[in-house]
Amino acid sequence: MLGSCRRALQDLLGQMTIRSFSVTPVQSTVVVERWWEVPLSKVGSPPRLHPRRHRIYKLVEDTKHSPKDKLELILTQTVPKLGGRGDTVFVRKSVGRNKLLAQGLAVYPSPENKEMFAEERRLLHDGKPDERVQTRTGQMTVDFLKRCKLTINKMPSDDFKLTSEVVRRHFLHKLIVVVPPHALKLPFEPITELGDYWCEVTVNAIDTVRIPLSLVPYEDPSASHQRLLKAQRKQQAVQRETLEAEACQDMDAPPSDELKKDT
Repeated sequence: MLGSCRRALQDLLGQMTIRSFSVTPVQSTVVVERWWEVPLSKVGSPPRLHPRRHRIYKLVEDTKHSPKDKLELILTQTVPKLGGRGDTVFVRKSVGRNKLLAQGLAVYPSPENKEMFAEERRLLHDGKPDERVQTRTGQMTVDFLKRCKLTINKMPSDDFKLTSEVVRRHFLHKLIVVVPPHALKLPFEPITELGDYWCEVTVNAIDTVRIPLSLVPYEDPSASHQRLLKAQRKQQAVQRETLEAEACQDMDAPPSDELKKDT
C-alpha cells in the first residue's frame, strides 16, 4: 500500500516537472549563419559540406545581450533630472514600473493620456493667466532669479543712461538669462543717478520676480588701475589706524594743570 502511494507520487512529480519544463518560455535567442555559403547540390542528394569551412558561423542576433528597449511614460509630476508634468520620458523598465508607475509619478502614453496632457499644454500657452501652470524650466528660472542681484557699472561718459536694453544686456552677460523686452520692468526709465534700484522680470507671463539692481561708479578693469585702488585702500587703512591710535593716547593722557586747579 505504501509502495503504491510512493510510486504514484513519483509519477505525479515527474509529470509536473516535464510539463513545467516544456511550457517554460525561451529566455534568449541566438541567430547565426554560415560564414561560407554552401553550394547547391543535385536534386535528391545532400549538400556537400566542407569539413572545416562550413563549420564557421557569424553572429546575426543575440537577444540576451542586445540593448534593452526603454519604457515610454508621461510624467504626472515634476521628477528631478527627468522632467516636469506632461513631459514624455524614456526610462528603464525597472525604474518605470517600480518607481514612477508605482508612486503615481507617471502614466502610460495611451491616446487618452496624450490627449489630456496636450490639452494642458494648450491651456498653458493659450489659456487664461489664472489657469496657467508654470513649467519645470520656468520654475527653475524663477528660483534662480530670486537668489540673484544685478550690479551695473556706470560708464564715464556724461550721456550714459540706464535703460531696459542695457539691463537686458547685463542680464545676458552676467547672469546668462535671456529677458525679452516685454518681460522686464524698471521703476522709471532712464536711470542716470548712482544708487540702489529694482527691476521686475516676468517668467512665462505667470510669475514675477523683483531683483535688486545697483548702479555703481565705473571701475577700470586694467591691472594698473587695480593696483592703484589697492594702494589707496592700504593708505586709507593706515590713516584709520593712526587716527585710532591718537584717539587712544588722548584718552589715556593725564589731566592738564588747568583741570587740576579747577578741581
